[in-house]
Amino acid sequence: MRNHNIKAIIFDLGNVLIDFDHTRAATRISAFCAKTPDEIYRLFFDSEATALFEAGRITPQDFYLKVKEMLDLKLDYEGFLPVWNEIFFLSPKNDQVHELAGRLKGRYKLALLSNINTLHFDYLKKNFPVFDAFHKVIASCDTGFIKPDPKIYQIALDSLGVSADETFYTDDRLELIESAQKLGLKSFIFTDSQKLKSDLLGEGVDIN
Repeated sequence: MRNHNIKAIIFDLGNVLIDFDHTRAATRISAFCAKTPDEIYRLFFDSEATALFEAGRITPQDFYLKVKEMLDLKLDYEGFLPVWNEIFFLSPKNDQVHELAGRLKGRYKLALLSNINTLHFDYLKKNFPVFDAFHKVIASCDTGFIKPDPKIYQIALDSLGVSADETFYTDDRLELIESAQKLGLKSFIFTDSQKLKSDLLGEGVDIN
């Protein structure tokens, strides 16, 4: 039975609608510096510079310069761009979620909420046709905040014109789900499309 209280559904992007592998970039970058892929990954994929970049608080050029300094990178900015961007791919799981989102769009307000830097965001918009299924796309680099900051969830809710208890949210990272739950969103960890369908049905969402 449909739960008329659910008016909006918010999806995460990475590993939900598009898969990615940061080790692809780390491996390619290792050819241009003295560090191993593991060292590169540890140094900057979860670094302050990456967080600032995802929040849109530094420019792509500034981010590149920080990476160049951290790694003593022998690669110019134009060469860095494809290495940095070409980490994404689509899986059958992604296709199933996109198809489901397309069905839901006619009955619910749909948003995509992603921690993402502007280089990746622009690259994905040009190369991966998944954004059409959503009424709103909220990218951290456009907001100044990254999940799990409560402010970015509130920005998503405000953009959809709904309250937290009217909203279903799915994400593949537990700490982000827990942050959203504290705000009152009906939040569920994403593993695959079948679990997502089950979670939606459990909240009375019409998925047909």
